[in-house]
Amino acid sequence: MSGPRSEISEDWASVVHRAKGLDAAAFEEIVDAYSGRLYGFFQRMLGGREEAEDLVQEVFVRVVKAIAEYREEGRFEAWLFRIAGNLARDRLRREPRENALDNREGNRQEALSISTDAGLSLERREDADRLQKCLTKLPTAEREVILMRHYGELSFAEIAEYTAAPLGTVLSRAHRGLAKLRQWMESST
Repeated sequence: MSGPRSEISEDWASVVHRAKGLDAAAFEEIVDAYSGRLYGFFQRMLGGREEAEDLVQEVFVRVVKAIAEYREEGRFEAWLFRIAGNLARDRLRREPRENALDNREGNRQEALSISTDAGLSLERREDADRLQKCLTKLPTAEREVILMRHYGELSFAEIAEYTAAPLGTVLSRAHRGLAKLRQWMESST
């Protein structure tokens, strides 16, 4: 099986079906397939490595608790990222905006060390740092759509379903958010 994008295949449907039967090996396959994407989503959405790790774990705890409610309609990713998005929004609501920005700024060095570990060039690390700063300036709804598209690898239709927003609204948020990011990235060089 080639991972989450093959979920429409019989193999992936069988993994989800086995997980519904509380098969530990099936849960392990789901964790392996999605933990990196979820981590990237949370890290960019909230700005911190530890917070991202905690929320990835929380997503999988909630998946175990709620898997019986999942309807096998080929949209497991959307269901999974709905859980992730709800957790991220809850965290953002609980954390005052000023503290969140301070924490994200403090986590910049952490993000740089992640980039260094990955062997990125100095220029790419600086670009990643600028992008993270710009992402934190976006309104939550715009940032969430962009991150769901990039890290969640969800289609705009899946994002619309997940956010319970009309497709046009999702497309508009993505367009506005990307335009702002481009403008801010260009002006910060």
